[in-house]
Amino acid sequence: MLKRTQTCGQPRISDVGQTIIVNGWVNSYRDHGNLVFIDLRDRKGLVQLVFDPEKYPQVHKIARTLRCEWVIGAKGKVRPRGQGMENPRLATGQIEVAVEELEILNQAKTPPFEIDGSASVGEETRLQYRYIDLRRPEMLSKLAIRHRVTKIARDYYDSNGFWEIETPMLGKSTPEGARDFLVPSRLYKGSFYALPQSPQLFKQILMVSNVDRYFQIVRCFRDEDPRADRQAEFTQIDVEMSFVQSEEVMRMNETLIVRIFKEILGVNVPLPIREMTYAQSVEEYGIDRPDLRFEMKLKTITDIASACSFKVFTDTVKKGGIVKGLCVPGGAKYSRSDIEVGFTAFVTDLGAKGLAWFKVAPDETTGKLGLKSSIAKFFTPEQQQQLITKFEAKNDDLILMVADEAATVNKALAPLRVKLGKELGLCDSNKFEFVWVVDFPLFEWNVNENRFDSLHHPFTAPVPEDLPKLETDPGHIRSQAYDLVVNGSEIGGGSVRIHDPQVQAKVFDLLKITRQQAQDRFGFFLKALEYGAPPHGGIAFGLDRMVMLLTNTDNIRDVIAFPKTQRGQCLLSEAPSTVDQSQLDELNLRVQKHLHQMEEKEKSGS
Repeated sequence: MLKRTQTCGQPRISDVGQTIIVNGWVNSYRDHGNLVFIDLRDRKGLVQLVFDPEKYPQVHKIARTLRCEWVIGAKGKVRPRGQGMENPRLATGQIEVAVEELEILNQAKTPPFEIDGSASVGEETRLQYRYIDLRRPEMLSKLAIRHRVTKIARDYYDSNGFWEIETPMLGKSTPEGARDFLVPSRLYKGSFYALPQSPQLFKQILMVSNVDRYFQIVRCFRDEDPRADRQAEFTQIDVEMSFVQSEEVMRMNETLIVRIFKEILGVNVPLPIREMTYAQSVEEYGIDRPDLRFEMKLKTITDIASACSFKVFTDTVKKGGIVKGLCVPGGAKYSRSDIEVGFTAFVTDLGAKGLAWFKVAPDETTGKLGLKSSIAKFFTPEQQQQLITKFEAKNDDLILMVADEAATVNKALAPLRVKLGKELGLCDSNKFEFVWVVDFPLFEWNVNENRFDSLHHPFTAPVPEDLPKLETDPGHIRSQAYDLVVNGSEIGGGSVRIHDPQVQAKVFDLLKITRQQAQDRFGFFLKALEYGAPPHGGIAFGLDRMVMLLTNTDNIRDVIAFPKTQRGQCLLSEAPSTVDQSQLDELNLRVQKHLHQMEEKEKSGS
């Protein structure tokens, strides 16, 4: 039996003349009649093995039985490849290993898909056979980058005096935001633990405990519908600091992100990262996570629209709505069908009632730029010029507009802007534009519940100068919250926290959380605040989403070793699954089978 000292399949040109042992999987097999060539694959790459029937006939005979994905060990001498036989696409392309000894460590069934051709394989098959899928170099590369990101983070925080501390996985259910995953207790019948949506309360308690710099790379759980960039279980780089203000938290943590992008991609991000207020972001981009790789800013034209004779616009303004739009450079190339069928359907799916448009073109008589569309007649020449000036429009541009209440207008135009940016090639995937979005509102009004909700969470601190508004004008209080956005994706967010129990109590009052509800949900935390809590703040970065950006994928499942499907299933392990009745009896639980069967029927569409 070979002594299996792993060389990771990457002997170098400097190893020529050395006898080595390599181990791995058969990636490809080529039998040239006399010589047999095997590309051996392991985590680091490929190396070519050569079997010569004249020198080692028994080894050559065994080599001819090998098949793809068999696991082998081989011992042989490293030698240069023959003149003109080099493979510049491989790191080991200048050398090969002339095999003297061979051991078949394990045979393998024919894989359900080829390692080199799985791009055409359905994702469900890839997830079911994840151990095959992960053998692919592009998947291993993503896991390697994920590892490097966590290593950089740990080293960075350690060098800046942070301690890595674990917080509980089994905690108390505090129903705020997404649904909790509940874990029944065997010892306390009828009681449940909750898996953490984040370590929020525990990391704040660490600050009260005089652990003034904490971080953790932590698993979090939210029982919400998955999507392309979301999983029910995900990973955060979680950070908290004492005796800080927003600027200090932002400066400390943006340096980590700069280091990650430099070391992983070689991208230089200038410091400090620019800041933009929430109000400016929503006004100019319709969203609080703007993609700044291209312009195409939204413009509010309510003042011009209110003076025109287009009834859709004037009626909307009278009802308190707004009119807003964007100018698409070179967009006049789009046909009327593109606009009135494609773009209009896009925004109506997002809640808008319709889409108005103008093409910018010279007047046939005067040569002066004007607006062309079926609604141009409702705008005087002066109003048309005002619109051209407002949108900074040029010849062959396209102006698109939506009229409705502000939230609906922004919800429609923000994705339309991104869609057009991608269609027109304005979103350079090799370009990274970072921005801190700051000065979020502390609250948002919940019309259905007739009360305020926290825009982030109920422990976010107000901007100090806005504290008096807790009594007089809570709808216009700014919070000490900050989100780090890159290319339209939020990769991290946090805030300075409330450390004053009286301010916390007032916030709960405005959220209509009663004293008893607060005690039931957060009593252990509120008690801690009464024992001398320092000013503190923190941030959490979405590790999965960050690795998505670094590896240029739009699917979060590509950067998690064993992810769930869109429906929250693990196709590899077949979770979730039923359990034995004996286990349910121990937990004092009963499954209502008829309800379960009804749910299964609904899912299957029967």
